[in-house]
Amino acid sequence: MKTIWRYVRKYWLFALLASAFMVAEVFVDLLQPDMMARIVNEGILGIGNNGVSDLPLILSTGLRMLLVVIAGGLFGFLSGMFANITGYSCANDLRKGCFSRIMYFSFGQTDRFTTGSLITRITNDVDQVRSLIMQMIRGLVRCAMFFVGGTMALLRLDLSFGVIVACALPLILIDIIFVVWRTNPLFLLLQQCLDRLNSMIQEDVTGIRVIKAFVQEESEEKRFARANQDLVNTQFNVQMMLSFLRPVMNIVLNLAVVGILYVGSVQVRDGSLAPGSVMAAITYISQILNGMMMLAMIFQTISRGATSAKRLEEVLLTEAELHEEIPAADELPAGEDRSPEAVADRNAAAPASETESPAKPGTVVFEHVCFSYGADDGQTPPGKGNREILHDINLSIRPGETFAIIGSTGCGKTSLVNLIPRFYDATQGRVLVNGRDVREYPPEELRERVTVCLQKSELFSTTIRDNIIAGRADASEEEMVRAAESAQAHGFILEQPQGYDTPVAERGMSLSGGQRQRVAIARALLKGGDVMIFDDSTSALDLRTEAALYTALRKDYEGVTKIFIAQRIASVRSADRIAVMDGGRILGVGSHEKLMKFNRVYREIYDSQMREEEQE
Repeated sequence: MKTIWRYVRKYWLFALLASAFMVAEVFVDLLQPDMMARIVNEGILGIGNNGVSDLPLILSTGLRMLLVVIAGGLFGFLSGMFANITGYSCANDLRKGCFSRIMYFSFGQTDRFTTGSLITRITNDVDQVRSLIMQMIRGLVRCAMFFVGGTMALLRLDLSFGVIVACALPLILIDIIFVVWRTNPLFLLLQQCLDRLNSMIQEDVTGIRVIKAFVQEESEEKRFARANQDLVNTQFNVQMMLSFLRPVMNIVLNLAVVGILYVGSVQVRDGSLAPGSVMAAITYISQILNGMMMLAMIFQTISRGATSAKRLEEVLLTEAELHEEIPAADELPAGEDRSPEAVADRNAAAPASETESPAKPGTVVFEHVCFSYGADDGQTPPGKGNREILHDINLSIRPGETFAIIGSTGCGKTSLVNLIPRFYDATQGRVLVNGRDVREYPPEELRERVTVCLQKSELFSTTIRDNIIAGRADASEEEMVRAAESAQAHGFILEQPQGYDTPVAERGMSLSGGQRQRVAIARALLKGGDVMIFDDSTSALDLRTEAALYTALRKDYEGVTKIFIAQRIASVRSADRIAVMDGGRILGVGSHEKLMKFNRVYREIYDSQMREEEQE
């Protein structure tokens, strides 16, 4: 909880004001029973006035009661307003803090948390913590004031009423403790059920086309129903336990009222207590016990909020495995720019490592590189285990070179290029960009130098223009069009209803696979960099479009190092050099002609693809 309270400290003044106005509201509530007792005793029954009713006293006291109620309402409004400012401001900062932390997670960390869990934490868990904060600064104060103030007022009326409170209180505490003890473990289970449900919703909505293509709607409905039933069952168990709380409290409250009436009637008969004072005593005992009932609900909120706070702290305290500099939202000075661009500027301003060895821009070197998705480093995507993916890779890619990597599925091509922008770190050896170990770069600077275009073209639900300029928001119209022309995207974009300003559906589903890839390639080209990596990003293009793209890249981006991963030899045969990978090792590097002469694996790939084309 220590991390969470750092966010609350920023709004301590609002929290203090909320608590202060809550004290004032409860104080006003505690005044009203005494005023009502005076109206009954002196105004109506005329006690102290020879039994004659005192209408002016009734009116004046009633008017004061009305003013007190208005003041209490105002205090309550102000208390609620400041509590809401505190709670929602803290929730806003928590969401931004968690989201900022998630943005710097490595791929392995995101896989380990799961998308559904991260969504639950940043939405539902933050909301539970908001409720916890508001209950702490309002609810606890209200309960404490009613208990202490109500008890003192009750004892001031008659000490014998204290016996009734002393008898009722242990019963209520036992009820509260029992319910909190039984429900507390269920709150973590409840959040985990929400995690699973959110993950399933995210998977099914994202993969709805696959579900429809394989006619799996009914199967997914059943799978969703099971996950949803688990959530419902857990919620039902929680509510069943909470359902014991109010009936027991109501029984105790009514017994206490009966006790007050009995004791009060005896005192009234003996002449030691006025009837109005009995009425005041009933109001006070109700306030005390209702405050305790509210305390039980607050304990439930505290238990659930504490569970959610721990889950949020898991995100906020998780250090980036790739040792990126992550500025916590509450640690930056007031007014400090938190934008990614500003963070990049701050990191870039840091002094360069003494071990930096400048080389010509675009140089990429692998020195005895080994890599595995090791479970001990927390980077293990589900199902990959500790198997070594890359084995002693030694490779040098020259500046401005068009370099291709080809090999069978699962041979380690993508794992190899993922080490260049440092999506993962090499297990052994090192990777150098421009003569400098990638681990010595500030991450933003490295990724400014290295651009990656993936096979799965991730587009956002905004315009085509915004998707292309995502990496360079300050690009001119001419630069954007030039990148689109090189990516062979300009023609089909102009055919869209609004050209570059045509909205794109979620995940780019309003475009074909080839169109999405060309927009993604245009985005990469516009961003630029010393090294551009195209990870099978032309797989949806026909050979003619692909050939035109390669021609444009050679002409327009001559000085940029271009690394292509491909499955088709037709896609890489024109590259300056081609690396052949198999089983996590590089079996040969050279031109297409050289590999055809001297590399058996390359010839086998070529022959198999030629046979397939002939059969077609």
